[in-house]
Amino acid sequence: MSVALLLYRAAVVACGFTFFAAAAQQETREPEAATGIYQQQLVSAKSYMVAAAHPLATEAGRAVLAKGGSAVDAAIATQLMLGLVEPQSSGIGGGAFMLHWQAKQQQLTTFDGREMAPAAATPLLFTEQGKPMNWREAYVGGKSVGVPGVIAMLAEAHQQYGKLPWAELFADTIKAAEQGFPVSSRTANQLAKGWNKGITQFYDSKQYFMPNGQPLAEGSVLKNPAYAATLKAIAGKGPDAFYRGELAKAISERVQTAPVNPGTLSVDDLANYKVVQRDAVCMAYRVYKVCGMAPPSSGGIAVMQILGILQQYEVGKLAPDSVQTTHLLAQAAKLAFADRERYLADPAFVQVPVEGMLAPDYLAQRAALIKANKAGKPAQAGIPKGAPALLPAPSPELPNTSHFSIVDSDGNAVSMTTSIENVFGSGLMVGGFLLNNQLTDFSLSPEIDGHLVANRVEGGKRPRSSMAPMMVFDADNKLKLIIGSPGGSRIINYVAQSIVAVLDWQLDVQQALNLPRITHRNDYLALEKDTALAQQQAVLEDMGYKVQVQDLNSGLHAIMVTADGLHGAADPRREGSVAGK
Repeated sequence: MSVALLLYRAAVVACGFTFFAAAAQQETREPEAATGIYQQQLVSAKSYMVAAAHPLATEAGRAVLAKGGSAVDAAIATQLMLGLVEPQSSGIGGGAFMLHWQAKQQQLTTFDGREMAPAAATPLLFTEQGKPMNWREAYVGGKSVGVPGVIAMLAEAHQQYGKLPWAELFADTIKAAEQGFPVSSRTANQLAKGWNKGITQFYDSKQYFMPNGQPLAEGSVLKNPAYAATLKAIAGKGPDAFYRGELAKAISERVQTAPVNPGTLSVDDLANYKVVQRDAVCMAYRVYKVCGMAPPSSGGIAVMQILGILQQYEVGKLAPDSVQTTHLLAQAAKLAFADRERYLADPAFVQVPVEGMLAPDYLAQRAALIKANKAGKPAQAGIPKGAPALLPAPSPELPNTSHFSIVDSDGNAVSMTTSIENVFGSGLMVGGFLLNNQLTDFSLSPEIDGHLVANRVEGGKRPRSSMAPMMVFDADNKLKLIIGSPGGSRIINYVAQSIVAVLDWQLDVQQALNLPRITHRNDYLALEKDTALAQQQAVLEDMGYKVQVQDLNSGLHAIMVTADGLHGAADPRREGSVAGK
């Protein structure tokens, strides 16, 4: 054990500070505020399709597909535009996970573009006077910034699966940044709510988002020449323009000289960033195959655990809005979150028992713990085959994200979830884009109750994520569904419920995304307010649940591949859109 951790333990004892397991805590943080309901309809197409979180981003991806571009080409154009028009959620200053399906070769691969901790980061990064920092103080400024992975990941995917020239994919966003674009209602509302105090604390961010001291108004035309210049450099010189040279120096200096929480991210950290191409993790569900990301994403594993537990029940015979359905979804999620908190972290640093966690016999044992009509106590983690002998302790997490789904004219597909973590990230801005605060996705405490936390900060480590880009295949290994969502750790609930809606209840994708949301993270049962589910509160409380009726701000984007073509859907809770031909 390091000297730093020994000193940390001594300080904890001296301060009389007590840690409590996260499974018994109530997660009160949310990545973004809800901003209303948008009217969405199922969209159909025969050849290609994009479903993304902003109409301009959807159009950027569609235009690339119309030129004969690949799904990866369209993903690049979509992400670049999202960084301009939906800056509160994602951008080139953040990280992402991508699933890519190559139809002709029947090959599924994944790209891990998750941020990495600077080499100088230690488990005590977010510790002051022997105590973990308050999260709302920790995320603002330089200390929380990880090495961004989006540009490196997109470049690697393009090298393997791109069709159009790299630079051509930047053109539409550069034009929009130079000529201006209308500020969306969602961005304006997020700024007005003032959740991220960093926006008002840092000069560049304040000048851009708060001109004349007031938050940008919906419909106002905004230009971003600095972002245009950054994209021109990357378009011309490739990812080296981001990870080396003047921009890398500017990023490092912005982090290290931040007036709040200066960090350690260096030019060497940027130059040493590596994309990891991993095998997808897949599991049988009914007659289907469900696939997602491997760790450090916890999303795919947790979604599949929920499905594997539900597989023990005839969910398809239940009504989507029944109390029994709510009970089973909640119980399956409780069990999955208990395992997630205990075991999932960066596999380069921690032994993660993925195979054991998804083993059918193990999930059947977990399902047997569910009691009819009884909520029960918070779930305890199981002990799957391959579990490490020294059990790691839980840790909380809060990513802010965006998700898009794409199918090109050759049947290739992308499911990509992308994030800068909190709304508007760290609040720090450089080169026209915001820097992430993903290091607060690590546990702020390196140990709990004497156990080292699997997801503690370590130099070069990737923080655990809840992002869950998923693909579903039928019994003939034909692509059936591409889906994912933003929403912090609730992503896992949102995606699992929607997959059940499509596969078990046979709903179309728009109906699935329109369903009232249910979440349980092994803390309390959340029911989406202003929906029929809220009427279940009294019955569920009689069953022993602690219930909260609240906004549940999913942002699912999905495409279903059918015999009749492509059917796409955007979540009515956000301002996304679907387009295709």
